[in-house]
Amino acid sequence: MVMVQVITTAIITPTVTAFQKRGRHFVAYKRRTIQKSKLEAELRMLACVHTPRNVPTMINLFEAIHPSRRSPICIYALHLVELTGRTSAMLVVQTAGQIQSDNITSAFKNFEQHTGGVSIQPLTVISPYPTMHEDICNLAEDKHVAFIILPFHKQLTVDGAMEVTNPAFRILNQNVLANAPCSVGILVDKGFVGSTKVASGHATTQIIVLFFGGPDDREALSYARRIVEHPGTILTIIRFVPGQQAFHSSIDLDGTNGQGSVTVITENERARRLDEELLNDFKSANLNNGRVVYEEKVVNNGEETLAAIRSIRNIHDLYIVGRAQYMDSPSRLASTTGVNARNWEQ
Repeated sequence: MVMVQVITTAIITPTVTAFQKRGRHFVAYKRRTIQKSKLEAELRMLACVHTPRNVPTMINLFEAIHPSRRSPICIYALHLVELTGRTSAMLVVQTAGQIQSDNITSAFKNFEQHTGGVSIQPLTVISPYPTMHEDICNLAEDKHVAFIILPFHKQLTVDGAMEVTNPAFRILNQNVLANAPCSVGILVDKGFVGSTKVASGHATTQIIVLFFGGPDDREALSYARRIVEHPGTILTIIRFVPGQQAFHSSIDLDGTNGQGSVTVITENERARRLDEELLNDFKSANLNNGRVVYEEKVVNNGEETLAAIRSIRNIHDLYIVGRAQYMDSPSRLASTTGVNARNWEQ
């Protein structure tokens, strides 16, 4: 009887734990987004870095949000370290010891000391890359994070090309995107120093949002809503509009040729209504703001979408774009040729 009880416990406990974890992740994902976070409430973010090279652009991204006591941010600065020679992962609060981690901590702490409305907790996760996403997602869930930022798996070279730093980074990013309990951003670092220029008084920061529509783009616009608070930022929103009318259908209930028909609202139409509501709220809130520019570009196919995007390349300091698009949008054709958040450098 003792052996039966031991075996039963060994089987049931991990099974129940796994189901509970999946359930918590699903509920949390529905709840924690930037869009649902109030501007006056603290925004919690998880900043993941592999090396000190990831830190300057990450800090400039946070500076662009213009944190303040009225609209504070809390950043969990997570140094990702590959685990070798052990069987279990470790998550530790960063203390003095490792030179690389110390440099990362010092940079974030310096940002905290010179910026109001920012609190930073440096952490280090030591884990194998295949399972590292579990530690990242668990930490995001435990800390009630609304936004995870990960470095892109490619970095800029001296000749301006993008090269793969470590193939494991790409798989890690994909795993976090698939399992995160909140929103996720992939930071493609091409030298975003706009906020540094603003702080030094040399120039303004040119930031653009490419809005195709859908939940990811609404989240991107919600992030931009915080960026526009920065007095040195010029924000441009370009909305890509299909050249043909949106698809809709109807069902004939009684064979009366339309007299008894009911309009069927598709998922795309429902999403477009949410797009319109968010865009209208954003435009109303920034009606008299001369630092906000709103444009609409009508495109009929993927080629026109690509041409429109190429026409604005290298003009702005920061590009913000969602990952997914509508299935019947011209931007869907463009996404198959490399225009999305994961391989924007093409």
